[in-house]
Amino acid sequence: MSSILSNVLPAPEDPVLSVIFACRDDPCPVKLNLSVGAYQTEEGKPLVLEVVRKAEQQLANDLHAVKENRVVTIQCLSGTGSLRVGAEFLAKHHQQRVIFVPNPTWGNHPFIFTLAGLSVEYFRYYDPHTRGLDFEGMLEDLGAAPSGALVVLQACAHNPTGIDPTLEQWEQIRQIVRSKGLLPFFDNAYQGFASGNLDSDAQSVRMFVADGGECLIAQSFAKNMGLYGERIGALTIVCTSEDVARKVKSQLLLVVRPMYLSPPIHGASIVTTILKNSDMYKDWTIELKGMADRIISMRQQLYEAIQARGTPGDWSHIIKQIGMFYFTGLNEKQVRMMAKEYHIYMTYDGRISMAGLSSKTVPQLADAIHAAVTRIP
Repeated sequence: MSSILSNVLPAPEDPVLSVIFACRDDPCPVKLNLSVGAYQTEEGKPLVLEVVRKAEQQLANDLHAVKENRVVTIQCLSGTGSLRVGAEFLAKHHQQRVIFVPNPTWGNHPFIFTLAGLSVEYFRYYDPHTRGLDFEGMLEDLGAAPSGALVVLQACAHNPTGIDPTLEQWEQIRQIVRSKGLLPFFDNAYQGFASGNLDSDAQSVRMFVADGGECLIAQSFAKNMGLYGERIGALTIVCTSEDVARKVKSQLLLVVRPMYLSPPIHGASIVTTILKNSDMYKDWTIELKGMADRIISMRQQLYEAIQARGTPGDWSHIIKQIGMFYFTGLNEKQVRMMAKEYHIYMTYDGRISMAGLSSKTVPQLADAIHAAVTRIP
């Protein structure tokens, strides 16, 4: 498969990195590198924990792209930072500066990409009439996108709609993205919240990695590990060859140097500890499924409460949507009324975080929705 990123040029020499690389390439047996502010052993070697090596090897064995050294990963400041670093990189080194995002999408997406210098356009995603996926419109818009354009795809648990394509639909999306030469940029902020299973929620991304093409993945551990305040995430770029990956990495380092230089270590240490320990990893998956199951329960309880009140309209989309968010279909006037009279607050597009509900507050929300729908058209 041809490389969309093949035009990336090697980065110019960096005054700090050049010292590091010069020392690395110096054959002198008594060389002394005092430029790196990182811990080294008594032998002057970086300390890599054995358990980390095992964890890395386990991950590498799962992905051909990793084994072929076609993958570049750099720690960023959660999902937002990963998107911003990727956007800065693409704005500087990708010929096509148009980036397509779903309509609607996470409210921060347009700001992140616009500030990085990209031109944001939208593809159809949500159908307000069915309160489901406008799949035909999505395919039509992606098929009309210019060759080489960037396209943002949320890996799972779409924010704000709670609507994901099926695996069969993902395959059709993959085919049109690849046939048009588009470059996919995955936002993976809610892995585990769609199905309760980490592997199932990663299938969309893995389909694109498996075909040998290029893609970017912004990964956040803020929600699925409860580390929102730690700002822990990573940007991964899958390339077509080891040579392209090497050039991409050199340019990514220049993006982050003036942005934040070095990412925080505490959150990363927590994530690493969980991922490298099989017992902790198992405990994490169990707790994550518990979180996802509670959200599913809230959806069912809210649906039943609204049905019990005889609220006009079809409310089956409550239980058809998935993930943390519920896209109610309420308009801004209805939302404002609910805030004023029922003290229930949500974004003006009618998006609700289901994780904020409890069995005690479901009746309060159901009463408010019923009042809003019956009193305000």
